[in-house]
Amino acid sequence: MRVFLFLLLISCLACQAKQLETKDTNNQICSQKRTPELDKERYNVAFLIMDGVYNTELTAPYDIFQHTIFRDSIKAMNTFMVANTLQPITSFEGIRLLPDYNYLEDDLPKIDILVVPSAEHHLDTDLEDEAMLNFVKKVDQEAQFVTSHCDGAFVLAKAGLLEHAVSTTFPSDVAAYKKMFPLLDVRENILFVHDGKYITSAGGAKSFEAALYLCEHLYGKKIAQRLAGGLVIDWNLEEVPHLVIKD
Repeated sequence: MRVFLFLLLISCLACQAKQLETKDTNNQICSQKRTPELDKERYNVAFLIMDGVYNTELTAPYDIFQHTIFRDSIKAMNTFMVANTLQPITSFEGIRLLPDYNYLEDDLPKIDILVVPSAEHHLDTDLEDEAMLNFVKKVDQEAQFVTSHCDGAFVLAKAGLLEHAVSTTFPSDVAAYKKMFPLLDVRENILFVHDGKYITSAGGAKSFEAALYLCEHLYGKKIAQRLAGGLVIDWNLEEVPHLVIKD
């Protein structure tokens, strides 16, 4: 009996050790640098993600921009995700995402287009994240376009980027947006606003429209329609409620 118990104990300890080894291995995998291969001839498009990011505001523009690589004779887009960690980010809906870059530690490529999807705490605690806001300010200095979807506009506004730009946000959060940033020029009842280098979107499924607009702005109507058709989206900019202040 003692021999049996001894063997059972050894077996249990071995099993625990194997579990710890597997856990450590998984943590190492999650922590490994996942640097994507970037085509130097393309625009670099960074998606700023954090826990609680909403799926649609991330995946809608990501799908549109990533599909540019399948179009000929245009300057397509490299798409990648940045966060304050390389550990998995969990979206509001529960999808686990692996960031490509940690903006706190990594040397990031020059970002031509920054996309700020909405996240669960963009109206409160995320706006207290000075490191994240400083990253947004830094990228803004060189980026050709800075875009937001839904409550991502709160991040741009908190970073001070929209003081001289017209903007919009998620329809039911417009009142909170105006109250938090009373000096901003905020518009309602439109799907997106393009003012200078800034494009702010109402978000949700309409994030597709804002992304398609930027593609039409960069590549022309025909390419935008082909991108939309590849995702079975009817696209006609003239039928989309939007506002263009200045290019």
